[in-house]
Amino acid sequence: MDALARALPKLAARIPRVALGDWPTPLTETRLDGGTVWVKHEGASSALYGGNKVRTLEVWFGHARDRGVQRLWSIGAYGSNHAIATILHAPRAAIEAGAILFPQPSSEWAVENCGAILASGCPVIRLRSVVEVPLAALVVGRQPGALVMPPGGATTLGAFGAMSAAFELAEQIASGIAPPPRRIVLAIGSTCTTAGLLAGFALAHAAGTWRWALPIIHGVRVTPWPVTSRLRIAEYALRTLAHVERLGGPRVPITLGELHTRLHVDGRELGQGYGRVTDRAMIAMRALVGPRLDGVYAAKAAAALLRLHRAGQGPLVFWSSKSTALMGEAPLASVRAAPFAIRKWLRGS
Repeated sequence: MDALARALPKLAARIPRVALGDWPTPLTETRLDGGTVWVKHEGASSALYGGNKVRTLEVWFGHARDRGVQRLWSIGAYGSNHAIATILHAPRAAIEAGAILFPQPSSEWAVENCGAILASGCPVIRLRSVVEVPLAALVVGRQPGALVMPPGGATTLGAFGAMSAAFELAEQIASGIAPPPRRIVLAIGSTCTTAGLLAGFALAHAAGTWRWALPIIHGVRVTPWPVTSRLRIAEYALRTLAHVERLGGPRVPITLGELHTRLHVDGRELGQGYGRVTDRAMIAMRALVGPRLDGVYAAKAAAALLRLHRAGQGPLVFWSSKSTALMGEAPLASVRAAPFAIRKWLRGS
C-alpha cells in the first residue's frame, strides 16, 4: 500500500497493515501476436508466494493482528491461491493459519497448490461441496481466537489492497513506463481484486493521482454468475469507497451507475466452469510469453486479452495474477495425513 500512502497518507495511516509484498510490481512492455501489450506482474509481488492475494492479505493480516486473532482461516477450493498465500505469509504477522477447502476439478496448478497446503501442516477442514461454506465458516469462526475470511478475502477491507494498486499503476504511467491503458484485463474469481481496482481508479482520479481517462476494468469470469455479477461487483466497489470515506478519506462523487459503466464482465472464456481448462486458455499460454499463467485463472484472462488485442482495443494492461513462485511436491507423510477425499483427488490427478 506504499503508493496509497504517498497519495493519501492520512487515510493509509488509518488502515492496519502487515508489509508482505515487494512493491511496486513490475510493469513491462510485452509482444503479443505481432503487437504490444503491457503486463502488470502481480505474480512477482513476493518470492515466497506472489500474486494478487498478497495485497489483500497485507490488510487482512493488519486487521487480524489488531484484533488479537490467533488463527486466520481462509476458504477456497482444494488448489486455492488465497489459501496457500495465507498459509505461507501468516508467520510474518505472527498469526497461525488454517484452510477450509472444497472440491474443484483437478489440474496441474490446483495439485501444486494443494500439495503445498498439505506440506505446511496447517489445519485443513475438508468440505464436501461449496454449499457447506456458510455453515463451516460460522462454526469455525466461533472458535476462540479464530477469524474466518470469506473466499478470496472479498470484503471492503480486502479490496483496499487492490485499490492501492491503482495508485501504484498511476505512478508507473506518470513515469513513462507505459501509456494510459484503455482497458485493464484480469481474471474475476472472488471479485476482490476487480472491485478494488474499480474503486481504486475512481479514488485515484478524485485525488488527482490518476490524470487520464479512466480505464475500463475488463474482468474475465473464472467463476460463474451470480458470484461474478457485474452489478454485484459495482456495488462492492461503491461500498469500498464508502468505507474510505468513513475512515476519513476523500469522498468520491460517483454513482453505482457510473461504476457499472466502467466495468465489463466477460463470460466468453469460462468454458465448462471453474477450474476447467479451455483450449483458448492453452493457446493464450503459448502466445503470451513472460508472466506465469495458470489454466484456472490467469490463462483464461490472457485468452480474452488476445481476443481484445486482435480487435484493436488497446492500449491494454494485463493484470497477471498468478504467483511466479513454484511450490514443491508435498512430502508423502503430509499426503497420508490429509483427508481421504483429498488424497483420492490427488491420486486422480
